[in-house]
Order: sequence, then structure tokens, then C-alpha cells
Amino acid sequence: MEYKKLLISRNKEEDIELAAKRATAYDASSEHKSESENKNNIKQSTRPQRGSKIVFCFSIAAVILMLITIISITIWFIFIKKAETTVNRTTATIDASTTGTTILTTSTTKTSIHVTSTTESTMFETSKTETTMFTTLTTETTPATKTAITTMSVVETTMLTTPTNFHTTVKNVSKFGKWKQNAITVAGGHGEGQQLNQFDHPLGIFIDKNKTIFIADYRNHRIVKWKYNATEGQIIAGGNGQGNRMDQLDRPINVIVDQENHSIIIADRGNRRVVQWFNQNQQILIENIGCYGLAMDKHGFLYVSDREKNEVRRWKMGEYNDGIVVAGGNGQGDQLNQLSFPNFIFVDEDQFVYVSDDNNNRVMKWRKDVKEGTTVAGGNGYGGNLNQLSYPEGVIVDDLGQIYVADYGNHRVMRWCEGKKEGEIVLSGNGDGNQSNQLYYPRDLSFDDDGNLYVADHYNHRIAKFEIIL
Repeated sequence: MEYKKLLISRNKEEDIELAAKRATAYDASSEHKSESENKNNIKQSTRPQRGSKIVFCFSIAAVILMLITIISITIWFIFIKKAETTVNRTTATIDASTTGTTILTTSTTKTSIHVTSTTESTMFETSKTETTMFTTLTTETTPATKTAITTMSVVETTMLTTPTNFHTTVKNVSKFGKWKQNAITVAGGHGEGQQLNQFDHPLGIFIDKNKTIFIADYRNHRIVKWKYNATEGQIIAGGNGQGNRMDQLDRPINVIVDQENHSIIIADRGNRRVVQWFNQNQQILIENIGCYGLAMDKHGFLYVSDREKNEVRRWKMGEYNDGIVVAGGNGQGDQLNQLSFPNFIFVDEDQFVYVSDDNNNRVMKWRKDVKEGTTVAGGNGYGGNLNQLSYPEGVIVDDLGQIYVADYGNHRVMRWCEGKKEGEIVLSGNGDGNQSNQLYYPRDLSFDDDGNLYVADHYNHRIAKFEIIL
């Protein structure tokens, strides 16, 4: 019995010891497992959180870009507001025609100009131009920042439109230029009279670049301005009856336009004076002169033919002393240093003077600073042959040196090439009459810028236009 108890006790102790060993082993295993799990947890907790960091960086960049955008917009807005307050207005007087222009440059400065104009005047065409200019400046402050600044300026300009033809060399006429033989009546043509659509023996004419015609209306004692395609003219000088008052004229024989002073100059033959009109203001330039022809060169010198002294003199504008003799001046005669009743005159680009030498039935050319002239047309006595002229009147010269003469007594217009012994008929030649292909004592000639030829058809009381054949 005691042996059994002892055996049971021993077995129990072994069981208890075995259980204790198992418990110890389990505890060690659990402890080891816990340490491994803790190590894994520590490793996992120390790994970088990459996704979260990228999102964070994008957020920071977005905020920075937003701030830069706000700052840029603010700066741009401030400069725009400042620029828009800059408006410049200026007024100037210039000799040019109204032109709409757009200017664009491809550098850092871009400019756009828009021009609008209105025209209103009495004696001359006056253009009022308002120019709006937009300027864009691009300024680079840093490699990543650019600022655009736009400014605006308004320029108001008053321009006086004046002619380019001063009875000096005529352009746009070829060596073999021809004209339609049937004229178009562009002014007058309603018989002799004093209405605004009539003339009474028109004489000198002047045509500006707008094809406006200035006419010396001889027996109506007035100067008439006739605009292109108008049905009647406008009195711009005289028209107050025949007389010697400052607001009157007495048989005006010629008229030219002075671009420099924006006025007209008139040979007031009946009053033996040369007068200048600024709209309704008058000034006597030269007195006691048997004036007839007028011309002005590109330097602004005024030339006047004097039928009483048989000479042509030149004056510097503003200095009206005795002037300088540039043709004739040696008494009446037919020698090369003389003239006999000089009529219309023409001055070319070289200041050579062409004179219609009426009683000598010739046209003379006087070079600058010479004592004698040369005969360049006619000079073979009075007659109707191709080498003759009959009391020549108006004379003009084209850019080829060809000379056009109003052959008064032969009712035709002749063209002469210098050095030739004969001329050629370019207009009329069909005897005197009032048909469209006839002239009746032509007095003065003028070209427009297109090469059309205008004739003061004296006894038909009209201005005839002969269109050039291109």
C-alpha cells in the first residue's frame, strides 16, 4: 500500500514536473513569439510613408503657384489701370493727305494705329485726323515672370490738303501719250454768265491733287474753286464787282496755289497788282506791274511775267523788292534776249523758265542765270503749219521735257519736243467751235496727277477735260 502511494506520488511529481517544463517551454515560446512580433511592428512603423509625402508636395506646389498667379494678376491690373490713364492729345499742321495706317512691329513693342478723318474747308481741303495708338510692352522681370503692359494714346491732327502741282514739271505722261479727242466739260459749259455754274471767259487754271480746279473767271472778276464732279463752283476771291478794293478784283488773269502759306496768288491784271488771299484776308504782294503769267518753283520763289516791261521776274516769297529778271528785260523785240508781250510761264525742276512769247509766236526757254533764251516751239512767224504758232498762251512741260502749248489763234493744243523743228497736234485742230472735239481760243493748260489734260476753253466758257489713253 505504501509502495502504491509512493509510486502514485512519484508519478504525480513527474507529472507536475513535466507540466512545469511544458509551461516553461510554452512561456519561452510565447515570449519569443512576442519579441518577433514586436520587432516586426517596429520595422513596419519605421518604413517611410511615400504616398502621403507626394500628396503633401503637390499641395505645397499648388499653393505656391496660386500665390504667384494672384501676385501676377494684381501687378498686371495695377499697370493696366495706370496705363489707361495716359492719354496724349496734340495738334499739328502738316502738308499731306489723310491716310489710314496700321503699324505692327515684331519686337518687344507692338503698336497699332487707327486713323479716322473728316474734311471741311472753304478755300482748301482741311483734314482733321484723330489717331488712336495702342502700344504693348512685354517686360521680363525673372525667368519665370513676364508682365505685359498696354498703353493708349490719342493724337488729334489737323492737316491742310494742298496741291502738289505748281506749274512745275508734270508727271505721268509718256513720250507717246495720247488723249481722247472728245472732251468732257468738267466746269462751266452753261454759256456766258455769272451764276455759280457759269463763267465769263475763263482764263488761268490750276488743278490740285484732288482734281479741284481753281479758275480765274476773267470778266466776272472772281476766282472760282470747282471741286471734282461738282455741278457748280464756289467763289473764293473777288466776286464783289469790278474794282480796286481789297475785296475786289479787276479782270484776274491767272491764279496759282501757294502750298507753303496755304493761300492763293492772283494776277489781278486790271489793278496792275499781284495779290495773295488767305480765305477772306488779302495782301498785296507786288504793285504797279503789268502782270499776266504766274509760276512758283519747288524752292518757293514766285515768278511773274510783265507784259509792259517784256520780262519775267523772280521774287523770294516774303521779300517783295524789285525782284530779279530771269527772262527778257531788254525791251520789246524778237532777239534771243528779248520778249514781246510775254504771256503764261512755266518753271521746271531745274528752275528753267518757259515763256509764251505772244507777239513773236514762239515759246522761249531761259536757263538759270543766262542772258539769252532759246526758241523751243514756233518762232517761224504767225501761221497754222506744224512749225508755227499763232499767239501762244498756256505752256506746260512734262517730265520728259515735252512742251505743250495752247495755240490760241489756231484753236488747238500742240506738243513740241525740244530740238525738233515741228510740233504735233495733240488736241482739237478741227477749227473753232463748241463741239466736244473743238476748242474756241484756248487760253491755259494743266495736267492732273493721272495725266489728263485740262484746257481753259475761253470763248466756250468752259473747262474741258481730255482723258489720257492708257
